[in-house]
Amino acid sequence: MNLRDKLRGLLVRLYARRVEGHLDHAQVPKHIGVIMDGNRRWAKASGSSAVHGHRAGAEKIEEFLGWCTETDVEVVTLWLLSTDNFERPQEELVPLLGIIEDVVRTLAADGRWRVHHVGTPDLLPSQMQTALKEAEEATAHIDGILVNVAIGYGGRQEIADAVRSMLHDAQDKGVSMEDLAESVDVEMIGRHLYTGAQPDPDLVIRTSGEQRLSGFMLWQTAHSEYYFCEVFWPAFRKVDFLRALRDYAARHRRYGG
Repeated sequence: MNLRDKLRGLLVRLYARRVEGHLDHAQVPKHIGVIMDGNRRWAKASGSSAVHGHRAGAEKIEEFLGWCTETDVEVVTLWLLSTDNFERPQEELVPLLGIIEDVVRTLAADGRWRVHHVGTPDLLPSQMQTALKEAEEATAHIDGILVNVAIGYGGRQEIADAVRSMLHDAQDKGVSMEDLAESVDVEMIGRHLYTGAQPDPDLVIRTSGEQRLSGFMLWQTAHSEYYFCEVFWPAFRKVDFLRALRDYAARHRRYGG
């Protein structure tokens, strides 16, 4: 690292401390959703493979959760694998699944966070399903950040699964379709989502410069604030995170009013 890079790094750290020093923790979002985009483009820009980019993105996760812990965030939803990602070439998908499984096991072993899977388990390899089940069981007692790992996740699929779960629940209770139709409301559907009784995301961060949700938590983000960052996920820094929190705190949330 040359002198210019060292000086730039020092200035960034000093700036981050300044932003953090002015951060009002009472205004910090309690639930943050993260669309961790740009792994492949980061790898391409550095002359590396897509798999290398995914590994670099995976290594960023624990650091990011550490920042969340420092700023009193309570719930984080990480979109690790979408239902659309299963269309990727096998030479990329197979290693990616292995990397994600390692992430799940690492988060569970860390001991600071409670892991919860959001997504359709049946889409995942049996080994991944086992890893997710073990991670949830091993961390159920932990009083730390609740980390939703969105794996095999699609927003439309979640709503379809919620409706299916609601219908099965009514059938098990002997409720007629007519009575169910009369009682269906927003709260009922919400209880059957993957996130259940969790609070909806206050803030959704998407890296890499793309400005769309791509189906991420379609139901839960109805009143969320969005922050789009140009930086690719593997290069996402604490100062970028703090800027997102500062931007969020400066907004006036009206919830449609």
